[in-house]
Amino acid sequence: MRFAGFTYALVMLSSALIPAAEAQTDLIPNFAPDSTTGWLKPPGDEFIQPESGPGPVRADPAHPYYTNAIYAQETPKIADLSNPILKPWVIESMRKENQAVMAGKVGFTARSRCWPHGVPGFLLYPVHPIIFIQTAKEVLMTWGQDFQLRHVYLNVKHSENPKPSWYGESIGHYENGDTLVVDTIGLNDRTYVDNYRTPHTTQLHVIERFRIIDNGQALDVRVHVEDPGAFTMPWNAVQHYRIDHRPGEVPLHEMVCAENNTDHFNQGLVPIPRASRPDF
Repeated sequence: MRFAGFTYALVMLSSALIPAAEAQTDLIPNFAPDSTTGWLKPPGDEFIQPESGPGPVRADPAHPYYTNAIYAQETPKIADLSNPILKPWVIESMRKENQAVMAGKVGFTARSRCWPHGVPGFLLYPVHPIIFIQTAKEVLMTWGQDFQLRHVYLNVKHSENPKPSWYGESIGHYENGDTLVVDTIGLNDRTYVDNYRTPHTTQLHVIERFRIIDNGQALDVRVHVEDPGAFTMPWNAVQHYRIDHRPGEVPLHEMVCAENNTDHFNQGLVPIPRASRPDF
């Protein structure tokens, strides 16, 4: 559900809480210097390969992917099923999806159908910056379009048996004065880990390291993924962001994804999610 003015209130909350976060200690990296600063990723919606070792699923070399953020026409995402991280049942599931897309079906992506992207998929949201809101006990991450929100609770332990949810249970701490480490478990199995429709199980465990680099002008994110139910081995991925500061503007503005976003041409698209009751 969406409520008018909620995003504005969130931005004002961010502005009010920043001094408190800064006052704690110089060792806390500042991901939210003001209420108009976010972090914008490069064009495209894929993970970057790590420098070495097992990495994320990428495009099938026979069907390379081209984003419409750079090229005139976007190509469909066809997954490379030869990646050794994939268990047999995952390969079979993705093979069916590949075949359906090559036959003309529109490939599912969370942002295009207004679904939560989960973790680590949250790092693939394009076009709009992600915004951090830092307090003494919690860090919130949100994405301007469709208002996806993650809660990261600081300096506490994981629950014994967290109830599976879209963004799971994220526990964080700061390191070295420039890094936020986020450990996430308790994810449901209703999301994909990427935009190549790579499934996972509720055993998914993700560790993200958000590090401010280049004198505060860029953000380097290192992702470590483990899921013995879906992957043959742990694997790593990378994401990069540049600072997005717009004086006089508030980049976090209200944008309701689901309005007028129906299956106009009867393509068999995944339905837009609907709330049966308020979430409060």
